[in-house]
Amino acid sequence: MSDVPPVLYCANHPQTETSLRCNRCEKPICIKCAVLTPTGYKCKECIRGQQKAFETALWRDYPVAIVLAGGLSFLGSFVPAYVGFFTILLAPLAGAGIAEVIRFAIQRRRSRRLYLLTTAAAAIGSLPLLLLGLASLLVGSGIGGFIPLVMRGLYSFLVTSTVYSFLSGMKLGRG
Repeated sequence: MSDVPPVLYCANHPQTETSLRCNRCEKPICIKCAVLTPTGYKCKECIRGQQKAFETALWRDYPVAIVLAGGLSFLGSFVPAYVGFFTILLAPLAGAGIAEVIRFAIQRRRSRRLYLLTTAAAAIGSLPLLLLGLASLLVGSGIGGFIPLVMRGLYSFLVTSTVYSFLSGMKLGRG
């Protein structure tokens, strides 16, 4: 009887000796193929398969989410002109509201690409009035147009980042 374990070779690199195995499929993997997860090493194929299980969005969710995010963000961009400094408080609420409307419309299906495209649509939807304000400031409306422009810029940043953080489930602070 021999206490020496058999020599294993990586499934993807047959010349590379290894002692690692994927903790899901038990396939021998070398350090180049191993992905460290909180539960141990996994092969890249198992990681891809696991990620696909979390991608539940349907094709129709993309146009729905993009149109809603862009349209609602555009409508919300009118508010900073009326509330001024309170934009700091209201823009994150608007972003959370937009995210919840989208979540409801797509029936809580999820996809990383969907979150990114929705965030981009929210950013683009918030830009027209910001760019219009910038153009009027450059043409010469004076310093009086500067504060509303800053508030619209702040709205754009806050609503966009809030939409992404709410849709992606990103947690802020210590976990």
